[in-house]
Amino acid sequence: MRQIVLAAKNRQNKGSGEARRLRRRGRIPGVLYGRSGEAVSLDLDALEFKNGIKNISESTLVKIDLEGKSYEAFVKDTQRNIMDGTIIHVDFYEVESGVAVRAKVSIHLQGNSVGVREGGVLEVPLHEIEIECFPKDLPERINVDISDLKANQSIHVRDLNLGEAIRVISGLDQVIALVKFAKEETAAATEEAAAGPAEVEAKT
Repeated sequence: MRQIVLAAKNRQNKGSGEARRLRRRGRIPGVLYGRSGEAVSLDLDALEFKNGIKNISESTLVKIDLEGKSYEAFVKDTQRNIMDGTIIHVDFYEVESGVAVRAKVSIHLQGNSVGVREGGVLEVPLHEIEIECFPKDLPERINVDISDLKANQSIHVRDLNLGEAIRVISGLDQVIALVKFAKEETAAATEEAAAGPAEVEAKT
């Protein structure tokens, strides 16, 4: 798991006026929420934050260096300017290294399934799962190899091999990916359509 490090300053002055002044200087106001409910107001470099959080997910841990103190946290929310999309505020949620956390981790499919190569259609009903583990064991994403997935087969949450350090919270019977054989379905639909009028005529 890659480590993103963000340098921050304590934000002494609060309010919308001070927030606007920060943004004009290329800074972003933010808040770090602790596990016990306390909140620390932050002052972050806008460009560093924008570059640091590219392609991260809710389960990506970031390290915040706050004037000599270090925190590990999730990026829980970013507010953007509705006109130009620039980030105007960010909320972090602190995690403790020795305390288990729950997080939703995205699923990334790898490979080209056998069933798809034979004409089937891949369906992906589940895009993330919830897990519990210590922060050091938290994966940024879960890779699932679908190369051997044949037509009319599926991969469930219970099929994932995440190791003993990770406990799965999501339902084990949930389907991650499946391949339906479109050719067979199309042929069956065609046969039904062809048989329909004949049956109606016979009844008449």
